Amino acid sequence: MTEPSPNDPAAVALELERIRRTIEVGFTRTDGALALLVQRHDQSDETQKEHARRLDAHDARLDTLERGETEGQKRSDGRLDALERARWPLPSVAALVALYGLLLSLWQLSR
Repeated sequence: MTEPSPNDPAAVALELERIRRTIEVGFTRTDGALALLVQRHDQSDETQKEHARRLDAHDARLDTLERGETEGQKRSDGRLDALERARWPLPSVAALVALYGLLLSLWQLSR
């Protein structure tokens, strides 16, 4: 078979059709790659939003802990107050015993 002449309109049309198909395939690949990138970007956005929500929740919990507003901390504070109230006479009793010991030793010395 002989090659058609480059000036032949049929050959030019055939080459233009091949070029059109090549460009169309290239655009299709590019569109697919862009669609994949958009999907990955959307997934990254959702992941970032979820991380932000979780960080806000942890931040709120940490603020609550730092302020001492949890039920466990309130119960512990109440128990600590009760222990402190129950313990208050101990220093007074110790002072009275020391004073009694001092008076007893002075009395012993003076006899």
